[in-house]
Amino acid sequence: MTLKNDRLLRALARQPVDRTPVWMMRQAGRYLPEYRDIRSHVGSFMNLCRDRDRACEVTIQPLERFDLDAAILFSDILTIPDAMGLGLYFETGEGPKFSHPVRDRKSVERLEAPNAERDLDYVMNAVSTIRRELNGRVPLIGFSGSPWTLATYMVEGGSSKDFRHIKSMLYSEPEVLHHLLSVLADAVTDYLNAQIRAGAQVVQIFDTWGGALSTPAYQAFSLDYMTRIVSNLIREHDGRRVPVILFTKNGGQWLERIADSGADALGLDWTTELSDARARVGDRVALQGNLDPNVLFAKPPAIRAEVKRVLDSFGTGNGHVFNLGHGISQFTPPEHVNAFIDALHEMSPAYHD
Repeated sequence: MTLKNDRLLRALARQPVDRTPVWMMRQAGRYLPEYRDIRSHVGSFMNLCRDRDRACEVTIQPLERFDLDAAILFSDILTIPDAMGLGLYFETGEGPKFSHPVRDRKSVERLEAPNAERDLDYVMNAVSTIRRELNGRVPLIGFSGSPWTLATYMVEGGSSKDFRHIKSMLYSEPEVLHHLLSVLADAVTDYLNAQIRAGAQVVQIFDTWGGALSTPAYQAFSLDYMTRIVSNLIREHDGRRVPVILFTKNGGQWLERIADSGADALGLDWTTELSDARARVGDRVALQGNLDPNVLFAKPPAIRAEVKRVLDSFGTGNGHVFNLGHGISQFTPPEHVNAFIDALHEMSPAYHD
């Protein structure tokens, strides 16, 4: 199947493009009224994830509104621990929670990595359905949480502000945490490879909570496991290279280390200036980011000014994928997204030969 728009793949390979490609983290979701309409009819969030036709529909919804250069699978980063039997559920206003958190050696040692194609077949069914419905329109991005980020939810039992349970394990029983992270690294590798076989053309690893670690702990408990995953991923499929993006939120201080992981691109949040990142990593990797999502609450002239500032920060040349510095807020007015995309499309060609 011919890919009609390959800007994202070209930018990730640091090849010339006519304009800067763009997609948004959480681009399919609650800020869109059409998503909220579907969500109101399916019951739970996980019911929506498990319905391949509805998951396909909400994945494609933002492409109908905005001129984006990629689709990203509609799913959740916690599907792997859910498949491990930890009892994932969602409470309104509180985010994801687990009925059975793992906080001791015995509970960790009982865990086994799920078989992605068997235990997470609903994800693969969604990927293959989305890929077919896209019909080469844009590339499809698959994703997973990083082992460290998955482990934080599994040990804490949900979201956390201080990570006291998992950091207690890290410092008092590091061998237990390494065992958990090793199981998760195998699970993430299998999961992403299954997505690639099902049709994902790019994969991203979301290390949402890596920035909560000290530098030595980040290397040992997060980056080393992501590097292991990258080294074991399928990198060629359907006659094309499958690029890998690593995104560590609040990880700008470690860019050189992350660039050594073997990934094709580094995702940046808004706290790291693109010009600084580019100077530090050179042409070793592409860079993705990094508009502050809250810019989209401003009026269109301010949005336009910030888009230009981000373009100026990266400068001219290849290897930039425009994105937000984190997921789009559910309260974002869709018309402000249009202002953002229109400004980018108007201004970015001047930054390319």
